[in-house]
Amino acid sequence: MKSLKLCALLLAGLVAGHAQAAGDADAGQAKSAVCAACHGPDGNSPMAMYPKLAGQSEQYLNKQMHDFKSGLREDPVMQAQVATLSDQDMADLSAYFAAQTIETGMAKPDLVAEGERLFRGGNMEKGMAACSGCHSPTGAGIAAARFPAIGGQSAEYVEAQLRAFRAAGRDDLDAAKYRRNDADGEAPGMMQTIAAKMSDREIRALASFISGLSD
Repeated sequence: MKSLKLCALLLAGLVAGHAQAAGDADAGQAKSAVCAACHGPDGNSPMAMYPKLAGQSEQYLNKQMHDFKSGLREDPVMQAQVATLSDQDMADLSAYFAAQTIETGMAKPDLVAEGERLFRGGNMEKGMAACSGCHSPTGAGIAAARFPAIGGQSAEYVEAQLRAFRAAGRDDLDAAKYRRNDADGEAPGMMQTIAAKMSDREIRALASFISGLSD
């Protein structure tokens, strides 16, 4: 219940406080050739280390590109790619990839039960909220709040992001990568707080389950 209330508050604030340019999917397709090498021509990346963009919400995709451009989210490759993009370019690309259909993966049978338990119920002993509260029971996310669709995303990419959120949440000085771009200032954000409580096994199980999740 506490996690649902937190999601509702975040949703209200984001809906009230953010506006973005309207995207043109046809224009976005024409601009997407440079994205295809890593993310695939239709947003279904051929390489598991890169995220699938197909079917992701326009709001989330647009925010991530703006975060890369501002430096709020760090990745040398993406920061270079978005450096010359205008607000309209980012809106158009977001509209194009949002209109595509994601190709769902397959969860590992030995991790399904544990992954589903974490996704739908969290871990109350650790105070870890269920993923379904903000990402929906089907993994479709909440577009208006820029909570991403995660169902069908590659397990390798999900695991890498959870580890980066965990490193930030624990302020792990030995970590190779941090991710803080959903945080509010210096305080840990919801994803850092949740991921900080997760074990390696829980991250693997959850990432595997998510990869096989579809609407």
